[in-house]
Amino acid sequence: MIRFILGRLVKAVFILLAILVFNFLLIHAAPGDPAAVMAGEAGAADEKFLADLRTRFGLDQPLYVQLFIYIKGAVQFDLGYSFRQQMSVAEMIGDRLPATLLLTGVAFVLSLVLGVAAGVAASARQGRWGDTIISTFALLFYATPLFWVALMATLVFSVWLGWLPGFGYSTIGANYTGMAHVLDVAKHLVLPASTLGLFFMAIYMRMTRASMLEVSRLDFVKTARAKGLKRGVIQRRHILRNALLPVITLAGLQAGQIFGGAILTETVFAWPGIGRLMFEAINQRDYNVILGVFYISAAMVLLFNLITDVVYVIVDPRIRLTT
Repeated sequence: MIRFILGRLVKAVFILLAILVFNFLLIHAAPGDPAAVMAGEAGAADEKFLADLRTRFGLDQPLYVQLFIYIKGAVQFDLGYSFRQQMSVAEMIGDRLPATLLLTGVAFVLSLVLGVAAGVAASARQGRWGDTIISTFALLFYATPLFWVALMATLVFSVWLGWLPGFGYSTIGANYTGMAHVLDVAKHLVLPASTLGLFFMAIYMRMTRASMLEVSRLDFVKTARAKGLKRGVIQRRHILRNALLPVITLAGLQAGQIFGGAILTETVFAWPGIGRLMFEAINQRDYNVILGVFYISAAMVLLFNLITDVVYVIVDPRIRLTT
């Protein structure tokens, strides 16, 4: 196991470097630059002012020089400097990352637990009204755009009913501490985490249902039934454990994708995470911030894939890890 993990970490370093190079070239291929945006906002877009800004920010250097400087800094965990916010990118991401990890972590666990539970319930009621209701709701959540669900959730539960706060990370000016602060953050987390989790819950439900129905037709399950084992025991120990492997594969892939959904969710609910930070950086042409968020997101995806492979062995000891 240790040898496998070390081998994957070495490969992850080269993959991250390739991602950094690709993203750097892609971002700089886009029209415009931070100097032009800031000069336009300052109302002084003459050539001399633009040239001074580009010299100050190092944008007058050849592209390969800028790339070398950025890669050299990234290897040393220096993600550059945000000229718009006048602070280091690593510090900005460090301030926003905990909020995103909280949101995506809760949404991921919520979607996985509820999705698997709903899939098990639907498979146990195949062809009956319970299966139809669960499958219909799953299809509804899967087909509905995420931003529409977020807006409707805010309108219903925050504006109309007043049960939950509709935006932000905590109550502004409340200055809660201790458990009061935890409960306040939890209340603000309910709507964005539920909105983000519903879409992925529908996917896990469909995958779990299909996988369990497939496994239930295999010979070892028929043998277990012939031995007279209780239905609940067969469902838990024989069908569910084997049916979870494709669900784990999908969850490992989508654990990284949930960051993409967090961008929209954080924007709608004004959640102060790196998704919203990247949205603001794109509008401001803040290249270093965009590249920094891409870098962290890619690292998280690689980490989730490694965790997925390790979980395989825990769920099914027959699988052997190889580098």
